[in-house]
Amino acid sequence: MQTGGATRIERIETLILDIPTIRAHHLSMHTMRSQTLVILQVFCSDGTVGTGEGTTIGGLSYGEESPEGIKLTIDAYIAPLLIGADASRVSALMAGVRRQVKGNRFACCAVETALLDALGRRLGLPVSEFLGGRRRDTLEVAWTLASGDTAKDIEEAEAMLAARRHRIFKLKIGKRDVMADVKHVAAIKAALGERASVRVDVNMAWSEHQARRGIAALEAAGVDLVEQPVSREQRDALARLTRRFDVAIMADEALQGPYEAMELAKARAAGVFALKIAQSGGLFDAQRVAVIADAAGIELYGGTMLEGGIGTAAAAQLCAALPALAWGTELFGPLLLSEEILATPLAYADFALAVPAAPGLGVELDMDRVDFYRRDRPKSRLAPLARQTAGA
Repeated sequence: MQTGGATRIERIETLILDIPTIRAHHLSMHTMRSQTLVILQVFCSDGTVGTGEGTTIGGLSYGEESPEGIKLTIDAYIAPLLIGADASRVSALMAGVRRQVKGNRFACCAVETALLDALGRRLGLPVSEFLGGRRRDTLEVAWTLASGDTAKDIEEAEAMLAARRHRIFKLKIGKRDVMADVKHVAAIKAALGERASVRVDVNMAWSEHQARRGIAALEAAGVDLVEQPVSREQRDALARLTRRFDVAIMADEALQGPYEAMELAKARAAGVFALKIAQSGGLFDAQRVAVIADAAGIELYGGTMLEGGIGTAAAAQLCAALPALAWGTELFGPLLLSEEILATPLAYADFALAVPAAPGLGVELDMDRVDFYRRDRPKSRLAPLARQTAGA
């Protein structure tokens, strides 16, 4: 795969980082008190280093890939395919990887992100330029209220509004009785009124019968969007719910790349797609999902796997290049972490994230922070620093 004067991939390194969250984050299938990031670095013969991230939620409680599995897949299966290859041929390299490594979308996304970051640095261009060119410089960002306590969630939302950091709030529900969850959400919507958009994510926790009951009550309470109310396998049920209600129904876990996007679009099984680069298998495949959505008249929401700064910057590069992004984004992952791993944190202000404009992903790792939180290093060597992210 190597050619005469090509810039070669010399080595690939992966690290697992464990970083505490600022508070407990309750989902229907898991409660997070820390987040695990897989950080990937691709070292090239011209001195450029590209960085990628593979991050999922709750070990294996959310999906088929775990942090440990992502690292193993890259180290044992993907890296040997890439060493010595022309680092600039990103699409060709990833096509070769996918022929040899089936599935493993999160691992593939991390590798593709690192290759694109290195290419952008080499050419002096942000990654958004490889995705059709930037259309927006800022992205509206939602915040997830997931303490499970109504009064605490209202207090948190009011603080975010006062700081002009978020005016879209998504609530994680599905652990409790349907109507108990509805009561919780309705109280928060009533407190915030028209000052904020309130949405919910059920994370597949409801049966179709429960969803009919719950969505009707949520719609009456003024909720704007309901995310993945039923299991990802229940595509027909999702379609029936989409036809039944005026409130927007969003596909998330059911959407695992271009093929699923096409099947959901044909079934008219959602009005909104949660576009996630890792869940799609990479930035290029996520862009293909966006094209399918656009052709089918399905609106887009920039989703998150609660990535750190690297994965969030990568998703922001894609979202900045999309023709339309009707529902904004939820690229708040770094704000949920108690510590920053970027040398300069991503900038959140006036309810939005500023998309990095420097070459590649536009961000740099703070290697001292990375060293401190890597799973295979003793933590006694470095004392934690206070968060520097504004408003966190």
